[in-house]
Amino acid sequence: MSDAIAIPPLAVAGTDLALENNAVLPGGVTLTLEPPASRWSLRARTAEALGAVIGRAVPTRIGETLDGIACLGPDEWLADLPAGTVVPDGAGQPVSVVDVSARGVVIRVEGASAARVLCSGCPLDLERFAVGRATRTVFETVEVIVWREQADMFRVFVWRSFAPWLWHALKAVQLG
Repeated sequence: MSDAIAIPPLAVAGTDLALENNAVLPGGVTLTLEPPASRWSLRARTAEALGAVIGRAVPTRIGETLDGIACLGPDEWLADLPAGTVVPDGAGQPVSVVDVSARGVVIRVEGASAARVLCSGCPLDLERFAVGRATRTVFETVEVIVWREQADMFRVFVWRSFAPWLWHALKAVQLG
């Protein structure tokens, strides 16, 4: 006879989590997995140097967005462009251009209570977050980039390995 105590698993394994294409939450908030796109991590000392290399204007202030490019830091930008878009590699220039298309996914959170859903796990007051703004933050303990496209629609960029967990965490939000 064994005195061993059966310990239930503390969490579901990541491989057990499925990522759907759409989900509707209470309060009419919808989650949608966006299709693949062309995403690039861009680094340069100045916006002007980066703009000259990639041949287009880039946002100059942190949090600002412009035509699919968000300024995430003083020397960091995220380009979220239509699938198949190629950005010049910047060879020989003082910039870094890295294709991160396969690194993550984007979950669109949409509806009148979208900001409240995201605020349930994010330390930022996203209800006051301006339309067109983007920032790096966390949802609970997972690093995400939140990009507010419209008053009632956010796009949440998350690394692929965390996407199923984030999807299920968002689905579990209870608005009271």
